[in-house]
Amino acid sequence: MVSDRRSRILEQVIEAERVDVNDLAAEFGVSQVTIRKDLDHLEQKGLIQRQHGYAVAIAPDNLLSRLAVHYDVKRRIAVAAADLVPSGATVMIESGSCCALLAEELARAARGVTIITNSAFIADYVRGAPGASVVLLGGDYQAESQVTVGPLVEQCLQNFHVEALFIGVDGYTVESGFTGRNHLRAAAVQAMTRRAAGVTVLTESAKFSRQGAVALLPLGAVGRVVTDARLDRATADHLAGAGVTVTTVPAD
Repeated sequence: MVSDRRSRILEQVIEAERVDVNDLAAEFGVSQVTIRKDLDHLEQKGLIQRQHGYAVAIAPDNLLSRLAVHYDVKRRIAVAAADLVPSGATVMIESGSCCALLAEELARAARGVTIITNSAFIADYVRGAPGASVVLLGGDYQAESQVTVGPLVEQCLQNFHVEALFIGVDGYTVESGFTGRNHLRAAAVQAMTRRAAGVTVLTESAKFSRQGAVALLPLGAVGRVVTDARLDRATADHLAGAGVTVTTVPAD
């Protein structure tokens, strides 16, 4: 997807939403010319915008941009999660970059899996791989994150019950549990959780040092976490002590 430095630049731009080009050059120890080439590359791929000496995020929830950050790690997380899904299963997959890659893995494997999702991005992302059926939940459409939310999503969910729900998160703390950044998306996740026998979180280990603005799920609602091997031992022990199965993939 993008080089390691460009991936780190993209991550900073997404998190800060607006970053000074001079600050990026100083932080990465390269010339402004090199940074501008990196930013030109990212802009050409539609991942950021350039603006008078700044790099600007397209949107905090833009999945195309988020997919490019630590793509290889996210792909490994998705592969590990796909191994948990038996052939012919029906699963729910909420929005998120790891979740989109999971959906793609399931579709490519052509194992007759049905994916129920509120993510129009995911439905579109896997359309070229005919190995999975997709049920897109109706609702109010959030254009930036390309998901449906609101009471219609909850109404649609009443028609389904699945063994497994896969979600992404924006953060986790012991005090707050798993957190997100949007209350309507959080409500949709909570509604999906009520229609699933088990919940699996797919996320990079860095999210365990962050906290989103909105409560998503308590730790007790989650049965498994699939993350990378940079997860610190204290957090891994905390999760395991709460009965959560932790699956890690190589971080490099």
